[in-house]
Amino acid sequence: MITAVDHVQLAAPPGSEDRLRTYYVDVLGMTEIPKPPVLAARGGCWFQAGGVQLHLGIEADFRPANKAHPGLRVTGIEAYGTRLAARGARVDWDEHLPGHRRFYSYDPVGNRLEFLEPLTAV
Repeated sequence: MITAVDHVQLAAPPGSEDRLRTYYVDVLGMTEIPKPPVLAARGGCWFQAGGVQLHLGIEADFRPANKAHPGLRVTGIEAYGTRLAARGARVDWDEHLPGHRRFYSYDPVGNRLEFLEPLTAV
């Protein structure tokens, strides 16, 4: 039986770790967590906020997905969207999910991320 999502893996091109750190730590407010040494040798970086982990793995022939993305639930979405935009991140608001306020943003290598907040408590 599946009980939770442990992490979401996204891909990134070789040599992009510093740009990823700037976005995920400085812009999104996540914390970088250490990779096990055997995996750290492959490059990439891992980030966490609360119980959510995003792993960015290096892919030699990287191309960002057009539709695939993690959906990240947030609180205070208006302020969070303003925070991202003030730090130079692209924020595209979308009104097409009933019962939610949401926007999309893109990391520096083109990975799409969805941020959403229910309009009523769940």
